[in-house]
Amino acid sequence: MMSALARMYPWMRNFLFRLDAEQSHDKALAGLRFMQRTGLLKKLARGSVAGQPGVIKVMGLDFPNRVGLAAGLDKDGECIDAFGSLGFGFIEVGTVTPKPQVGSDKPRMFRLEDRQAIINRMGFNNLGVEKLVSRLQARNWPGIVGVNIGKNKDTPAESAHIDYLDCFRAVHSVADYVTINLSSPNTPGLRALQFGSALDQLLETMKAEQARLEKQSGRYVPLALKIAPDLTHEEVQSVAVQAHRAGIDALIATNTTLSRQGVEAAQHAREIGGLSGAPLTARADELLQWLVTALREVDSDMPVIASGGIMTPSDAAAKLQRGAALVQVYTGFIYAGPALVEAIADLDMGQPGDRAA
Repeated sequence: MMSALARMYPWMRNFLFRLDAEQSHDKALAGLRFMQRTGLLKKLARGSVAGQPGVIKVMGLDFPNRVGLAAGLDKDGECIDAFGSLGFGFIEVGTVTPKPQVGSDKPRMFRLEDRQAIINRMGFNNLGVEKLVSRLQARNWPGIVGVNIGKNKDTPAESAHIDYLDCFRAVHSVADYVTINLSSPNTPGLRALQFGSALDQLLETMKAEQARLEKQSGRYVPLALKIAPDLTHEEVQSVAVQAHRAGIDALIATNTTLSRQGVEAAQHAREIGGLSGAPLTARADELLQWLVTALREVDSDMPVIASGGIMTPSDAAAKLQRGAALVQVYTGFIYAGPALVEAIADLDMGQPGDRAA
């Protein structure tokens, strides 16, 4: 049954969409925090599913349902408790960097409403990893929280591993899993780290640190790798082999795209940045299929978390049928609201995708 908040959301969206895209994002987060503090969310939303039966095991973690919040919407972990009340099976915060950074100049987020899409060039704007850790320590929601980590813009590519290590060490005690983000199109040189020896070296370094931290703390924190949708078939195959060889715990496919296919004539289509939403659906599905096939060919049981272009419950079902273990929403959530989360959570997908890392 649809929650009261889900029924109210179309009216709320009409108000929010009258504002600049980034303004509406900030207002929405502020509104969620207010409703959480005052108890309104408890009355209006579906409620937390953390700890409920119907467990799905992925990366060695128990997920109450398959739908998560993708990184980027709650960069600084301001609304974990609020998002937890909306029925998400897990939440991914970030991208966070070691040092605070303001990101790209504004305006840097644009809605393409008639295409149900968003273009952003936020540039990893965040308050830094120390602030995020303090918020993770203060959260009340007991569900699964992943932390998406990146490098600061002024960190040279050859020193990127230092930023990833610093973030991993900082969040290790408060994150349920950590995502290595090499696929944002808005940090110069970042996507080059997805290939060849640069990727091998970074993954090897992160896995060694994972083992060291586990020995030190007695706590294993899975590592996921998030990839871009703009990779070729051969590049996807290579990433799958390299991630499997390194022992990475999961792959997330995909981030936003630099392509403008399908939106060429739309307002804002020429803005620089990553495109997300409905125009990405087909491409993300294709890349997911390539990735699942490539992992099967190397006899890998590594789970894939599907993100990108999930605008409807049927989009999510298609991802799961293609072999994804879990799905994440962002742009679809902006356009459809909590109703999308609730509908995906209610999907009866049976066993496909139930894979433990």
